[in-house]
Amino acid sequence: MTQDLIRDVLRQVRYPGYSRDIVSFGLVKEISWEGTSLHVRLEIQTRDPAIPEKIFHDCHEVLKEVPNVENVRVEIDVKDPVAQAAPTQSGASSIPGVKSIIAVASGKGGVGKSTVSSNLAVALARQGHRVGLCDCDLYGPSIAMMFGATEKPMADEHDNIIPIEAHGLKLMSMGFLLDDSSPVIVRGPLATRYTQQFLRQVAWGELDYLILDLPPGTGDIQLTIVQTVALKGAVIVTTPQEVALIDARKAVSMFSKVNVPILGLIENMSWFECDQGKRYHLFGKDGGVKEATRLGVPLLAQIPILPPIREGGDTGKPVALEDPNRNSAAAAFFAAAKAVS
Repeated sequence: MTQDLIRDVLRQVRYPGYSRDIVSFGLVKEISWEGTSLHVRLEIQTRDPAIPEKIFHDCHEVLKEVPNVENVRVEIDVKDPVAQAAPTQSGASSIPGVKSIIAVASGKGGVGKSTVSSNLAVALARQGHRVGLCDCDLYGPSIAMMFGATEKPMADEHDNIIPIEAHGLKLMSMGFLLDDSSPVIVRGPLATRYTQQFLRQVAWGELDYLILDLPPGTGDIQLTIVQTVALKGAVIVTTPQEVALIDARKAVSMFSKVNVPILGLIENMSWFECDQGKRYHLFGKDGGVKEATRLGVPLLAQIPILPPIREGGDTGKPVALEDPNRNSAAAAFFAAAKAVS
């Protein structure tokens, strides 16, 4: 008997609702044995009691077929994925004048995180809140273009940066400081310093919400933010396809390790709807729905692929500025904004 043998056997156990197995999901934490007695310990984040129950049963079914094993003990440690282990993150502090800070994150690029951040911020502002939006993606800033703002920020008498205002929001982005063709070429420590300046040395004033548009991944900038700024929570953006969901789980895991609650998932590019009303699920169907269920967090919205969303980002007029009663994309962003506010 070897650990590799037991892991290969456990690969037969699928996570409920998925085609992937519990080993590839990283749920198997410990395998040990003594004589003919085998012990397996799993760790699962879910609020659905049916999931660990099904996995427990399936593990016993496959492990009892292992040669020379007479006794099988499967231990499952079930954790609440949104439990707040501490009222604030260790070492983090608030930004003066800002009531709530929400991070919008994704595990990988290209899932529409900046589009979601922009429209979520606009929807919150249109619901009567005072909102700021900080573009923390130094290497690929896009907020300036999405809001049609070309001004250069000025400084006040205290040498704090005065944010740009557009569509009722206060904005800060590296895109305001550079030309469109100028790349940001900085190493980690300098990127961390810029991020701190955008958060601490900008005259945000009195805000109900400050939305942070994080870069993709789990690198220096993300760690700087979660370790130094007290976040209300994080919104994870993903597409329905498995390759995006894999990276989204890494982002969820990062926030969980630093006691930042997950406010919910937003599934972007959920489907394309043709003129005849038929929906085409170009990136798979309901991947974000299943993942939200697995994690035990809310699914805040499913955003379809619609030309007005792209057009709004290109012209500096986010689609959330439209009437949500007449525009389905705007309605989805408004629903997500109400869920996090």
